[in-house]
Amino acid sequence: MTNPTVRMARHSARHPWRAIVGWLLFVALCLGAGIAVGTRPATTEDYRIGEAGRAEALAAEGGLQPKPLERVLVQAAPGTGRPDPTQLAAGAAEIVARMRKLPEVLSVAGPFPDAEGTALRVDVTMKGAELDGKKHVDALLAQTSEVQAAHPGLVVAEVGGPSIGKGVDTLRGDDLARTEMIALPVTLITLLLVFGSVVMAVVPLLLALSSIVAAVGLSMLASHVFPDAGVGTNVILLIGLAVGVDYALFYLKREREERARNADGRLTGQAVVELAAATSGRAVVVSGLAVAVSSATLYLADDVIFSSIATGAVAVTLVAVLSSLTVLPALLAKLGERAERRRAARGATRKAPRTGSGRITAAVLRPVERHPAVTLAVSGLALVALALPVLDINITEMSRETHSRAIPAMRTYDRLMAAYPELRAMHQVVVRADAGRAEDVAGALRRLAGRAAAEDPAIGGTPVLRTSADRRVTVLELAVSRSVNSPGARESLARLRTEFVPATVGALPGTEVAVTGEVARYADYPDHQKRKLPLVVGALLLVTFAMTVWAFRSVVLGVVGVVLNLLSAFASLGLLVLVFQNRWAEGLLGFTSTGSIGSRVPLFLFVILFGLSMDYQVFVISRIREARLGGTPTRQAVLTGLSSSAGVVTSAAVVMVTVFAGFAALHLIEMKQIGFSLAVAVLLDAFVIRVFVLPSLMLLLGEANWWPARAIRAAGRAARTDRQPASVG
Repeated sequence: MTNPTVRMARHSARHPWRAIVGWLLFVALCLGAGIAVGTRPATTEDYRIGEAGRAEALAAEGGLQPKPLERVLVQAAPGTGRPDPTQLAAGAAEIVARMRKLPEVLSVAGPFPDAEGTALRVDVTMKGAELDGKKHVDALLAQTSEVQAAHPGLVVAEVGGPSIGKGVDTLRGDDLARTEMIALPVTLITLLLVFGSVVMAVVPLLLALSSIVAAVGLSMLASHVFPDAGVGTNVILLIGLAVGVDYALFYLKREREERARNADGRLTGQAVVELAAATSGRAVVVSGLAVAVSSATLYLADDVIFSSIATGAVAVTLVAVLSSLTVLPALLAKLGERAERRRAARGATRKAPRTGSGRITAAVLRPVERHPAVTLAVSGLALVALALPVLDINITEMSRETHSRAIPAMRTYDRLMAAYPELRAMHQVVVRADAGRAEDVAGALRRLAGRAAAEDPAIGGTPVLRTSADRRVTVLELAVSRSVNSPGARESLARLRTEFVPATVGALPGTEVAVTGEVARYADYPDHQKRKLPLVVGALLLVTFAMTVWAFRSVVLGVVGVVLNLLSAFASLGLLVLVFQNRWAEGLLGFTSTGSIGSRVPLFLFVILFGLSMDYQVFVISRIREARLGGTPTRQAVLTGLSSSAGVVTSAAVVMVTVFAGFAALHLIEMKQIGFSLAVAVLLDAFVIRVFVLPSLMLLLGEANWWPARAIRAAGRAARTDRQPASVG
């Protein structure tokens, strides 16, 4: 055969040890090369987006960019009554003295009392870039702990971007470890139920894990082109375990079917593997390419986080496909030889191939077969109903307030905000002008600060004005006493940008002005995602359509694939809105609703779901098309193809749902939303779309499914000719 998948399978089956050793060397080479080169992490510059990003770039030109900042809070211990000012001052003084001695520290300010006189605050600015703070914050935390131990009558605690970032990373790592401990056993049990063999169940799991290891190494290499935002490994684990097991499962199930059909022993084990490669092997290649190309559309989002996600997803998917085409046939050939020897030694006969569908599958397909129009209407309307809450979706960037309070720094953050509410957020107005205009710029910024304080209730505290050494860049900092995602903070930002800036410093000729700060960052990022969403989804629809048409030579099936994927994605997103934007499921899933959906979740859901949906679509339609090419009428081909693929699709869905549901148990709200939405999406896609909607629609479309595929029409004409009675005379 000229099919490349068959040629690869034939070579691996004939030289199994060569293929197995080659695969292990490939995995080791990928990981070794990645470790040798290292990971290039994303820098502060990579995260700059919108006006906020432009303002940060201007500030950096003058050396006024944000530095990593930690704040140490000194309060009386709970239950000790009103604090002794002398004790508070002693604790704060010791913090100041210790922090100034650290090489990681740039400057120390304070102590600053709160309005009630019950707390003191010390601000510690660290050296280096803003994102590098969490790498060096341990030294500061150690000093804070020592001061706490020396003053048991006080609460001495530290919080800031670096300590919160470190706490988030630690919590994420612990959560992922627990998720893996759950996902791996459940996956193994599912595979044991499917195959009834420990060896056959372990093979897909080992292939998936080895693919993950190789993809981690490759992603480290790729990070030098697409910087790693710290989520690449998470995505590789999330996608790798799902698709790695799926592809091996598709291949293994088909190999066992072909082996069962070979009851008379006419074919060798190698030939059986080649037959599986000619069918499921092609489906794996098409599915893998679809997932990879779909994931690659995330690069269009022009965002370092999505680029990192795309790199991880593409790498692990392509490696998983490669493992299914190379080392898996070799393993199957060796396992087949072993099974034949054991069977011959026992004098046992081969089991006859199992035909027909199971009772459950037959029962589920009965309404589809008898009443396709009703089944399509009911299931379609149910999905539309689930999708309706999307109309009320509120998309925001998840701020620090949404982090789990299991992170110690976040509990300190809550106490800090209670004592110093003016520190909740900050506006930064950045101005670049000629050095000779520095006084004019400073005067305009002071007028801006005065007007903002008088007219905007969200502005508080003392404004801070800083000018660069070359006097070309000036920054005004205004404290905001509102949470970054609150309506008051957003209104304050809007007035600053549209009223206060244009009327003051913006009116000066020859100046460039931009506004950044926490409020601006959390406002500009969702806006950026909303602008990019149509572009990415449009590319995604085009890719899905093109891949389906290429795989099945049918424009109709291309349109069907796009429509069904959209229906599945919107239904999943609607359920996500119901569960996470409202409060009724907080206790059930263990979260506190933010009243919104994370800005990254919809785009991630669309892209990953579209890719993974192709797994089921390609596998199911491949079986249907195979039957149709064999001369089976379309109606019967749909039912036969669905019956033969139902078991493997169900098993694959259980594996994916287990993996994604594990992420729904994480503490981080955005990861929880992603895990929940993907788990729900796979359930809907596997058990509603592929079982009810797709077959009902295909039954109603009949021969139109295959337009304009010539091979299908030729097979249909041949089948009709074969069924016609011979002429007499």
